[in-house]
Amino acid sequence: MSPATEIQILAAVVAVACALPGVFLILRRMALMSDAISHAILFGIVIGFLVVKDLASPVILIAAAATGVLTVTLTELLRRTGRVAEDTSIGLVFPVLFSIGVILISQKAGDVHLDTDAVLLGEIAFAPLDRLEWAGRDLGPRSLWVVGIIGVINLIFILLFYKELKLTSFDPALAASLGFSPIVMHYALMSLTSITAVGAFDAVGSILVVALMVAPPATAYLLTDRLSVMIWLSCAIAIVGAVAGYWLARWLDASVAGCMATMAGALFGLGFLCAPRRGLLALAARRAKQKTSFAVTALTIHLSQHEGTEREVVECRRDHLGEHLGWDKPFADRVLQTAIRTGAVELDNGLMQLTDRGRALARTAFAR
Repeated sequence: MSPATEIQILAAVVAVACALPGVFLILRRMALMSDAISHAILFGIVIGFLVVKDLASPVILIAAAATGVLTVTLTELLRRTGRVAEDTSIGLVFPVLFSIGVILISQKAGDVHLDTDAVLLGEIAFAPLDRLEWAGRDLGPRSLWVVGIIGVINLIFILLFYKELKLTSFDPALAASLGFSPIVMHYALMSLTSITAVGAFDAVGSILVVALMVAPPATAYLLTDRLSVMIWLSCAIAIVGAVAGYWLARWLDASVAGCMATMAGALFGLGFLCAPRRGLLALAARRAKQKTSFAVTALTIHLSQHEGTEREVVECRRDHLGEHLGWDKPFADRVLQTAIRTGAVELDNGLMQLTDRGRALARTAFAR
């Protein structure tokens, strides 16, 4: 298998592994927590390295995951005091832990392959150089196995506790009344997020970890309201963004991780603009339709007030419509055409007349 293929497979696996817990972080309005965890675990990585002096030791994974849980715990303790908001407590905890980690790197680990550039940016292009061998056989990049196993664990956890995660994400009070513990599920999810961040940390860096945990689930959230569809759609978007980012990096001769994060953001931007229900274009179209619909109602009220009066021939003439209701001519024509098309108004030699449907619409509006 070529290094280019290995990098794309690794990128896709990392993307899926990060997107799976990311869906529930988005639903719980805790996307900022992924940023906090992915930065704070640096403290645990450095502490673990200082204890065992081996970057490949599983102790580092355990220490980093424990730091992620510590970040969540300290954030919750600060929030429960009622003196600071949740986002403020996150902003207080993770910079402290991250800063301590950076200081320890510069003071205690300056002569090893553990620096702030690798921590923040990572370099997935180098991942195929670190091979996993067993019984003299080359099994591929070590990072692919690590993140692949974590991804499978994430998937199994979601499949086993899908109902509990769904309940605690949408209605924690109902979950508690049914006997499920929102606190246990919360910390289980945060622990899984920490482990995922640690596993992806070495290959892609903290910035891409945050991008893959937030951007694909946020994009999927714009496209569907069904949780099951959201999960699989998030994984698909993550894979597309990761692979497209790789090819963009080759085309630009730029950072692979940076281009993957860029493509994840670009896909979110596309969804934010074009999502069928929540996109900006759909929202603008809906608002324009609502504006026209309201204007049609206003027109029927105006016509009903003058129907059968001496002023009818003046107030209900088409060419005076904009003048009486304060509309410019293009908008007045559009409203009239909509009213005619919906059967609320008829034209008779330039005179607007209400139909039975139009009179009913006006009466309903008055009743409100």
